Amino acid sequence: MLSQGAARAHARLAAQAACDHLLSLQSPEGWWKGELETNVTMDVEDLLLRQFLGIRTESETEQSARWIRSQQREDGTWANFYGGPGDLSTTVEAYTALKLAGDDVDAAHMRTAREWILAHGGLEDTRVFTRIWLALFGEWSWDELPAMPPEVVLLPKWFPLNVSDWACWARQTVVPLTVVCTLRPRRDLGISVRELRTGRPAERPTFEWSWGYGFHRLDRVLHRYHRRPVRSLRRHAMLRAAEWIVARQEADGSWGGIQPPWVYSLLALHLLGYPMDHPVIAKGLAGLERFLIRERTPEGPVRRLEACQSPVWDTVLGVQALRDAGVPADHPSLRRATDYLLAEEIRVQGDWAVQRPELPAGGGWAFEFDNDGYPDIDDTAEVLLALNKIDHPDREAVRGAIERGVRWLRGMRSKDGGWGAFDADNTRQLVRTLPFCDFGEVIDPPSADVTAHVVEALAVLGERDQVLRDGVNWLLAHQERDGSWFGRWGANHVYGTGAVVPALVAAGVDPQHRALRDAVRWLEAHQNDDGGWGEDLRSYDDPQWIGRGTSTASQTGWALMALLAVRRHDTDAVRRGIGYLARSQRADGGWDEPQFTGTGFPGDFYINYHLYRVIFPLTALGRYLRDGE
Repeated sequence: MLSQGAARAHARLAAQAACDHLLSLQSPEGWWKGELETNVTMDVEDLLLRQFLGIRTESETEQSARWIRSQQREDGTWANFYGGPGDLSTTVEAYTALKLAGDDVDAAHMRTAREWILAHGGLEDTRVFTRIWLALFGEWSWDELPAMPPEVVLLPKWFPLNVSDWACWARQTVVPLTVVCTLRPRRDLGISVRELRTGRPAERPTFEWSWGYGFHRLDRVLHRYHRRPVRSLRRHAMLRAAEWIVARQEADGSWGGIQPPWVYSLLALHLLGYPMDHPVIAKGLAGLERFLIRERTPEGPVRRLEACQSPVWDTVLGVQALRDAGVPADHPSLRRATDYLLAEEIRVQGDWAVQRPELPAGGGWAFEFDNDGYPDIDDTAEVLLALNKIDHPDREAVRGAIERGVRWLRGMRSKDGGWGAFDADNTRQLVRTLPFCDFGEVIDPPSADVTAHVVEALAVLGERDQVLRDGVNWLLAHQERDGSWFGRWGANHVYGTGAVVPALVAAGVDPQHRALRDAVRWLEAHQNDDGGWGEDLRSYDDPQWIGRGTSTASQTGWALMALLAVRRHDTDAVRRGIGYLARSQRADGGWDEPQFTGTGFPGDFYINYHLYRVIFPLTALGRYLRDGE
């Protein structure tokens, strides 16, 4: 076991190496951006989109297929995160792409995948989104998919299931899909995957009154309406949907800076008659190039598509890590980062204004390079924390940005005192029960991690009024019975707890408060034998995994950030955590972390942020050295 002196010596060496490594990764424009790694459905759907549009090339197909093959596991499956269980829909989509690329169905890797798919329910048990892709090419019947009429875009705000009831990522996906699912196209795929059907008849829900059963009955009515719609209303709805989609295209050609609405928006507009050389379509397709990562491997070149990009998020977390580690506030790298962040402030209203029409625009930041329609609360809170740590020559500009950011954060509080990620009061549960919604979260209620980041930002910036107190009370009321907090956007209870504890301390909660003592006990009880912390993403589905998993650098950083916030520096748990980080650090100052520790949709979609493995260990090491004097 390390002594306090030895732990500090190891921490100094590790922190300096990590600082040098992180500084070396900054772009000339001032931002940091690590790869945002997800799963192969991004690459499959990119190929299927290009096949549908008639622009797929053999070179693109070969390079994407090479990447998809490289991600297959020994049991023939593809997973949604490193080390996770095989996922049926992901495996079906991967198999389809490889068959499209010309892989022999009798080859060992294809045969093994097919056998696993059939043993786990076949095409019949895949998620709705996978079956929509199959229906586009005649491999599934549109009649066997949930109806999504475009008339939903006409519903007023007060009416249930109107567009603003959906989370921003969901509404951007649903609106174009209403067009696609109404027009019901069928294009040639050149192959068939009928061999993935089990032949099992679809199960019919038994009568037991619930919203789910009610929507199943409504779905049957909507299918009948599809065959005989009110034609004038249908034409108006399709026109309004097209206008809605076009109005939300970003400067880089994306929709929301994320893959699902981007792909479905291109499909919808194409089906509505927009030609391939139309500026909206051309810009959308060209923008995908920026999201492609190309690499040379021993097997040949590969291409893969990022689902999203995180330059603002990576930059603000990186700035804070460097400052916590003692990099001067006026360091040139931090000033360049500040210039970038000041330029990224969003000064226009977005969809958030539907719920907060009186709130002035300005003071919000998005996650991505281009996403002016959807600034998010989490990024904005972290931007303010970062800007507050910098000594920038234009102090007036920094002060103004912070003031606008505080105003926007305060205005985006939900009625219960917490904060969601993109919208205020996006809490109507009804959309969750739609037959269409079998993949991912579709609403954006307040979460502990986002609320914690806002509370911390407001507290650090001196906002000590009822808004802050309500946020603190929300966090205390949402602590889990075991002492942890649920992590909506990171894996999982380690992330939530690592965010909430420092926020509560910053807001003035006594470190000896029972909630914080319970959190400390939970963290110390879940430390691994090697001194690190890890939590497997299966904890979202299986409570036995809560707080359990292979140690990772990022999750160890989160746990240490919480323990250090309550002054646990000179404890066995903290010294062992520091020891783990020092031992596992690479020679270049980074850490290896194949595990996914970011969350898109709990239970469904996960992320490996490649800079988390540097930023959060450095933050913890810096705070240990800074505050442990």
